[in-house]
Amino acid sequence: MRQEISRRSFLRNSVLSTAGMMLGSNLLGCSSRAKPGSSSDSLIHIMEEVRKYRKINSHAHIGLSVGGPEDQIDFADRLGIDWSVISRPVTTMDSSPGLFRKYNDRILDAVEQFPDRFIGQMTVDPTYQEEALEEMDRCVDRGMVGLKLYKQVKINDPLVYPIIEKCIDLNMIILMHSGPDVTRIGPEYGTLDPPSLSIPEDFVEIAERYPEGMFQFAHLGGGLDWEYACKALKDSPNVYVDISGSNNEQNIINFAVEQLGEDRVLYGGDLNPYTGVGSMFSADLNERQREKIFFENYNNILKKGGYHVD
Repeated sequence: MRQEISRRSFLRNSVLSTAGMMLGSNLLGCSSRAKPGSSSDSLIHIMEEVRKYRKINSHAHIGLSVGGPEDQIDFADRLGIDWSVISRPVTTMDSSPGLFRKYNDRILDAVEQFPDRFIGQMTVDPTYQEEALEEMDRCVDRGMVGLKLYKQVKINDPLVYPIIEKCIDLNMIILMHSGPDVTRIGPEYGTLDPPSLSIPEDFVEIAERYPEGMFQFAHLGGGLDWEYACKALKDSPNVYVDISGSNNEQNIINFAVEQLGEDRVLYGGDLNPYTGVGSMFSADLNERQREKIFFENYNNILKKGGYHVD
């Protein structure tokens, strides 16, 4: 079900897209000064509206793109993001325990540098189960409050069961990568994703196996079949979705709210925090829904483990 775009919606979305481009340009050192009565005036008013909402970026990274922690803070300052949940996942299909320990150390250093802005999220490769569990203990002892998994194995692979059980004991959410579903687009079109990529049905299965677990289905805006994903996850109340990604099609957020409810949708930025913010204001949401998706829903997840922010 795709929503027909009215002239009013088109103009509103165009302004928000321009706002995102201007933010990106400013970060690269360009400037754009507003002139009275210009479209830039409208952008200033939009940014005032953007900044009035408290925000937790539930899906952020350090070390996956150009720049370091300071650049993530710069984005956050421009967009009024209070907290960013950061991780450095292992993006190779085989990673030694030494590698994921190294990446976790980068996140620990960033949190130490900005303790009032970053929430640390550990990463492991479940293929190395014993080492993964040991690393989780180390990271939790140093204050990390969540887990980020990539696509070395599916979320419902038995290798992940002990890891999920540890997260349940700690009341921590698991953020799991997902992407274009090769089983739906067909292998004849090709894919960069391996068979171990987690698809919506895998989340449904693991959520049923572990109803006390909390799972975050990554980036609805990441190029996957978001309508199909939302429909598949509708009856899995312990699976949340984040809206991050650079493929911000019309109606993603409204469709997610319609199918899953406003309490299971999370603001996330991934590598493009400004596009997610823009999508939140092009979506047909009321103020209370924006408050929930931007901040309260993820903070309520953190509260379950006593990790919430004020």
